[in-house]
Amino acid sequence: MTQPCIVLAAFTPLPGKLEEVLEVLRDITPVVHQEEGCELYALHTEVGGKVFFIEKWTTRALWEQHSGAQSVATLRAGLTNLLAQDAEVWEMYGDDIGQEGKAAL
Repeated sequence: MTQPCIVLAAFTPLPGKLEEVLEVLRDITPVVHQEEGCELYALHTEVGGKVFFIEKWTTRALWEQHSGAQSVATLRAGLTNLLAQDAEVWEMYGDDIGQEGKAAL
């Protein structure tokens, strides 16, 4: 695919581990921002305690390249014993509906 790849990655911290999870994710963010194709890599915390990265990659191929990058291996290692479950990842592609006159994600 040649259109931008939007990714939502969710992390569910173990009880009492939210700050440690956030620290790991914050530390890796500047590294990922330097990766080819990274247009957005934004950290958000949901009111219930889940943590999300909202990502935008220039192409699916560049997102797949990121998925195999050292930054992801470092992230996985840093999150060992901090999550209640494996990270959940959704890959999405935009639809032109609702984007008229607005900047697309």
